[in-house]
Amino acid sequence: MDSPGPVSLKRSQRSRPNKAEQTNDALACPPPNRPGWRPIRKILAANRGEIAIRIFRAATELDIKTVAIYSKEDFGSLHRYKADESFLVGANKSPIGAYLSAEEIVNIAIEHNVDAIHPGYGFLSENARFAEICESCNVTFIGPSAEVIRTMGDKNTARATATANGVPVTPGSDGIVADAVEGLKVAKEVGFPVMIKATAGGGGRGMRPAMSEDEFKSQFQAASKEAEACFNNGDCYIEKLVLEPHHIEFQVLADDHGNYLHLGERDCSMQRRNQKIIEECPSPLISPEMRERMGEASVRLIESISYRNAGTIEYLVNADATDFYFMEMNTRIQVEHPVTEEVMGCELIKEQIRIAFGQPVSDHVLGVEPRGHSIECRINAEDPYNNFTPSPGTIDLWYAPGGKGVRVDSHVYSGYTVPPHYDSMIAKLIVTASSREVAIARMKRALSEFTIRGIKTTIPFQQEIIDHPDFIAGKYDIAWVANYLEEKEVE
Repeated sequence: MDSPGPVSLKRSQRSRPNKAEQTNDALACPPPNRPGWRPIRKILAANRGEIAIRIFRAATELDIKTVAIYSKEDFGSLHRYKADESFLVGANKSPIGAYLSAEEIVNIAIEHNVDAIHPGYGFLSENARFAEICESCNVTFIGPSAEVIRTMGDKNTARATATANGVPVTPGSDGIVADAVEGLKVAKEVGFPVMIKATAGGGGRGMRPAMSEDEFKSQFQAASKEAEACFNNGDCYIEKLVLEPHHIEFQVLADDHGNYLHLGERDCSMQRRNQKIIEECPSPLISPEMRERMGEASVRLIESISYRNAGTIEYLVNADATDFYFMEMNTRIQVEHPVTEEVMGCELIKEQIRIAFGQPVSDHVLGVEPRGHSIECRINAEDPYNNFTPSPGTIDLWYAPGGKGVRVDSHVYSGYTVPPHYDSMIAKLIVTASSREVAIARMKRALSEFTIRGIKTTIPFQQEIIDHPDFIAGKYDIAWVANYLEEKEVE
């Protein structure tokens, strides 16, 4: 899907600035071994919603001009108005297709003298071809190289890369399986239950558990069909299913100056249908010894592939937190990055921009020590008591909480109409405190203050979770939400 091929662009070369232009820019130092460099004066966010606003805020504080793109369905989205310039994209395309218009987006960048494109998350953020188009037009792609995106974006190749570098992986197939028959053979060898995974994509799509031989074929076909529909690639591989696992991910950062580091972990186990609901940093589960082992493995992996910029390595951790297994790498910023920022006292988007333009990771980030505890709730426009059905519509009243240690990242407001076409997340509520106990109390307070009228949201359900003894004790795994909902139905 993203293999090299011809593109249609308005021009393929950008002129270099003269020295007089370079000296007045804070981020004008030349990246090593990148002769087509230019100072950073203007950034385009190839995304929408809150992540686009997050990028604009970081860029503005670095004295960099900003450019937004928006679909016709996003005419009223706040991100359009938070940039210095904004341009309609994909006028004749679907709501999602508009943000996937790689060539049109780069053409906008070229026409309006944009120096760099930040892809955010989702859409084109892990599209190697998009990174190639940007670089071929001398527009800096704020992220890793296309080669690395391609290598780590293919889950099967990423798994092989992890294995080659001594990072533990779950037992499974040696690469892609040809069909359900070959997959079943592998499943019998490693033993049920198994997880069937699409080699492309992410977001929990193209994944199906098979608990027994009887259901394997139907689950394999379902995973492959979904992957084909979502990613135009139905290839799948097989992994042993880790029972009662925890989802732990490590934030990594690397630059062109030999700095490879991790910024600790996030616990993302509180999820439903492979979609995260609540995340926290640090994890209440893992020990300092386990943290060290996982951190070392993460750094070893990114160094082996000469990674550059920010990324996340996701692991499964077994029930008693004694073993961990590589799942995948996301070669982009994550939705839940704010909890790492709050605990580590850094700004990851700013670091991404610095790294993309050849600067080293900031000194205060290189020597950072974790402080306190941070929790994030993803506020979605969904009805949690009706199978989490999407709840688009007009927000009649929007009142966001505040106070010490409370952060809200969002793109909506009173009177905003939530469109039905995109991911249902409308805000991220992040709280930070000196301890997990205080952070939980703060999140309870913040959720109780958060007032959204006109649509259904996940806030009432998240209030239930935060107040539950299992969450308070840190005793939850990936299956917790599903089990909790099942128990409620029985009652």
